[in-house]
Amino acid sequence: MAVKYRHILLIDDDEDDGEIFVAALKVASAAVAYTVLDDATEALDQLSSKEIIPDVIFLDLNMPIMNGQQFLLEVKKNQGLQNIPVVIFSTTSHSPTIQLTKEFGAQDFITKPNNFDELVHVLKNFLNERHAE
Repeated sequence: MAVKYRHILLIDDDEDDGEIFVAALKVASAAVAYTVLDDATEALDQLSSKEIIPDVIFLDLNMPIMNGQQFLLEVKKNQGLQNIPVVIFSTTSHSPTIQLTKEFGAQDFITKPNNFDELVHVLKNFLNERHAE
């Protein structure tokens, strides 16, 4: 079965969350490559310079220097980057925040699950949904 998303970029300043995401991603699909960055400003620079070219970006909202919403706005106004799907991956489940990020151009919003197995399930569903497209 072909995978639509071959390279996932995770932008999250929480090192533990990043490690858990990568471990769950490896269980969800061995066919997917990934990059993890902990700084949205650095991520924007690497994306703009084509140093990294992901098929989808998972983005935390609560980060220092440049938060997730600021990053999302920058990506969506950049013609070279605006077509990369961005999935918000955050601890918040605040409806107005979710709505706002979708208005800013986020493809989806996933509230970080509370346990590893649930995260694996969420990632499998995300990847499998996209296989059908």
